[in-house]
Amino acid sequence: MTKQPQELALLAESGRLLASVFGLLDRTSLIGMSTLQINEMAERFIVHDLQARPASKGQYGYGFVLNSSVNDVVCHGVPSQSDVLRDGDIVNFDITLEKNGYIADSSKTYLVGNVNPAARRLVHTAYEAMWMGIRTVRAGARLGDIGWAIERHAKRNGYSVVREYCGHGIGREMHEEPQILHFGKPGTGLTLREGMVFTIEPMLNQGRRTVKTQADGWTVVTRDGLLSAQFEHTVAVTASGVSVLTLRPDELAAGPLRRLAPAG
Repeated sequence: MTKQPQELALLAESGRLLASVFGLLDRTSLIGMSTLQINEMAERFIVHDLQARPASKGQYGYGFVLNSSVNDVVCHGVPSQSDVLRDGDIVNFDITLEKNGYIADSSKTYLVGNVNPAARRLVHTAYEAMWMGIRTVRAGARLGDIGWAIERHAKRNGYSVVREYCGHGIGREMHEEPQILHFGKPGTGLTLREGMVFTIEPMLNQGRRTVKTQADGWTVVTRDGLLSAQFEHTVAVTASGVSVLTLRPDELAAGPLRRLAPAG
């Protein structure tokens, strides 16, 4: 589960390239675009501009570059020409990228136009919860520390954490060990070691944590129809703590003291 320095460098390059895909989305006016149009835009950028491979396309039979999860969709939303983003929506784009044999994975929930305060607060809290988990990562910490920090922050703000889906180790394969639960007890679970690389990707629901999968076999929605939001980064355990390999341009510009502030 641990990576050598040369592998970490390649993973960091994949992470840097993936972050630039989100930079492209940040510069795009999403209102009126279909999720399929956004998928095609991301694919062109990854393949032609970055000379990289969209790692999700073709995996497990999935036909698209990204997951587009709108409003009450928790994860694995399938891009569609008929799924048009409208003022007030929230949408999570989950994207993977492989370069030189190594994969990075990240997601961001976007506020589309004039989003109501309740939805905006959910999105902000999901972003903060991810960073609460990231802040616990260091050699010698335990996996339970990550999940505990995330769930504590979610519950304090009145939200639930989805338990059916988790973070994961990543490297040459999309899904490697260990599994990273977004709930848990501090001081329990696997001990983190320098060189481990994995994703932290909590999904927070406005209402109950229960979910269901729709008839397409992919799209997961909240059972109560309330909103869900998610953020994700690929991180590496280092000698000094943690390195976030997929830091996005907006986060780099904000600086470390601003990354727990509300996401715009």
